[in-house]
Amino acid sequence: MIMSAGKELKAVRSDSVVRTQEFFSDRSPLKRAAEFGGRTYERRIQQETMAVAVAEALEENHNLCVEAPTGVGKSFAYLVPAIYHARATRTPVLVTTETITLQEQLFNKDLPLLKDLTGLDFTFVLAKGRSNYLCKRRLELATNGGYGAEMLPTVLLDDDVQKLRSWASGTQTGSKSEISFRLDPMLWQSVCCETANCLGPKCPFYHECFYWKNRKTWDKADIVVTNHALFFTDLKIRELEKQENCPLPVYGAVVFDEAHTLEDNAANHLGIHVSNSSLRFFLNRLFNPANGRGLMMKSGSSSMMIRGKISALHDALTIFFSQFDMDLERNREDCLRLPKNCRYENNFTRQLVDLEKILEDYIDQQESPEFKTELNSQLERSRAFRDEIDSFIKMSLNDQVYWVEGHDTANARYRNIELISAPLNVADLLRKILFTKDFPVILTSATLAVKESLDYYAARVGFCGGEGLILDSPFDYSRQVTLYLSRSMPQPNERDYNDAAVEKIRDFVELTHGKAFVLFTSFAMLKYCSDSLAPHFSRQGIQLLTHGDEMSRSAMLDEFRRDGNSVIFGASSFWTGVDVPGDALSNVIITKLPFAVPNHPLIQARCERITEDGGDPFRDYSVPDAVLKFRQGIGRLIRSRTDKGIIVVLDPRIISRSYGRNFLYSIPRCPVEYF
Repeated sequence: MIMSAGKELKAVRSDSVVRTQEFFSDRSPLKRAAEFGGRTYERRIQQETMAVAVAEALEENHNLCVEAPTGVGKSFAYLVPAIYHARATRTPVLVTTETITLQEQLFNKDLPLLKDLTGLDFTFVLAKGRSNYLCKRRLELATNGGYGAEMLPTVLLDDDVQKLRSWASGTQTGSKSEISFRLDPMLWQSVCCETANCLGPKCPFYHECFYWKNRKTWDKADIVVTNHALFFTDLKIRELEKQENCPLPVYGAVVFDEAHTLEDNAANHLGIHVSNSSLRFFLNRLFNPANGRGLMMKSGSSSMMIRGKISALHDALTIFFSQFDMDLERNREDCLRLPKNCRYENNFTRQLVDLEKILEDYIDQQESPEFKTELNSQLERSRAFRDEIDSFIKMSLNDQVYWVEGHDTANARYRNIELISAPLNVADLLRKILFTKDFPVILTSATLAVKESLDYYAARVGFCGGEGLILDSPFDYSRQVTLYLSRSMPQPNERDYNDAAVEKIRDFVELTHGKAFVLFTSFAMLKYCSDSLAPHFSRQGIQLLTHGDEMSRSAMLDEFRRDGNSVIFGASSFWTGVDVPGDALSNVIITKLPFAVPNHPLIQARCERITEDGGDPFRDYSVPDAVLKFRQGIGRLIRSRTDKGIIVVLDPRIISRSYGRNFLYSIPRCPVEYF
């Protein structure tokens, strides 16, 4: 059922709903927001409608799916009823987001402001996975000699660990996100907190442990802010593996913000993902034959025998993954779907079993509890790797698609090979493990609808047991935006398309003198246009920031905001989750309609399933999926009521193909110019 912003509000049935209505009424505490550093208050009927709908869903224990365009103020619209509900039920409400930016906004700005405005002594925490926290015990081992010195997989990290130790003496949280200097991932993996090597209350550092200090607050908090990755890790452990040692506390409701990524997140985290680089790092932690480092660099005949076994495993690992690399090269692909009847030799996990048996005996003989803990951790990791590889080789997970990916590395002689599987029917899986549980689930994002309907999105993610709500935009697009569409550009599959795109990008970027995002669907086209236009922009005093160069995404955005006359050439991650309000951004150029790569194994399998069910993959999946991504891209432009600018679509298919109207009908109406 789809409600509109003008729908009459339901009769009040609970104190939480009443208090939510009062909070957004004429007497709203939000009028005082500016006194506490918040934005000047503007009453928005869309925000009030959403807030009451969320309050009712929480009260009545039903699910809710809300499209809330930018400017609605959706974070307050779900946080306020979530706070009242959590305090009334004395059970945490979990709020999960895709981007770090939104997590930081909720935790550092929105929730503290609401605490001031409501006058309630509610509690809120930021929940991150264990590996985000430094383990003091492991850091101590890595810096105090003995076997601890061999914990680091290469001598090149010995100096860096002292820098990390200096940082650790001053940090209050021990969180990796606070580290300002470059940190080698291998070093962090050697000293971060891990489940398998945690001694818990038996650890000498337990009472000052960064992770446990945070973790103890989660169960007692009213609002727990986390990320989609940890949420799905927890969901997999809780619902599919039926384990009790879950990373997140028991919660009474879930709010899933940035919910447009729900299907992809579920696919990424509810399958298999194992690589030769992660396995090589695991073996090197035990023993690295190339440099003589590792935990097994202890004297004694038994450790020498284990080192021999590990050396043989290094060779077996290379042989095992070379099968997949050869198939990739044979097919001239970086990504290859595996058929059900494929056969690969797997002597590697058989040798892992032998190593595990020897390690178990060796661990029993050790006297140092710290050493035993580290080795037990590696033993658990070996078993987890073995289970994943065996499941992948046997393709034992039902209704999943399996594929291999190969990626070049800085070392020209080394290729990173990944074995991946993902659930083919995310909708059925989420319907079973998420949407039919005994707690309400709230889904919200600025872009969930296709042609003013939530049906496509709901079907893809398995949403059920509740209502849908589509809110109007509070912005006046007819006044704030001009849309430029092309009648003269070649078709994207024609040879001269990139050269024509270079010319139009140059013209439209000059029109606004920078202040532009140019969004690409491939790095190949991005690099071609960047190489072609960099000298010209330099002469015009326009700074070109290119996705994939040395600067990180966050650094590019900081420089873009600071400079005022820059242009960003960005690929997929710049289409979503980027917020640049004000004059810094006044031009968004879409180079191509963002259709998914049709030959990617997961996309291919999804389309085959649609065909088997009697549907049309292009009409029923490719077009609506691209529409949602298109809406995300153009949504970068208008972030406030004072923003103005232009949207340029270079792809002529938006007006020359019949499916183009699906894109145009899914965005707010605004004046159109043709070129």
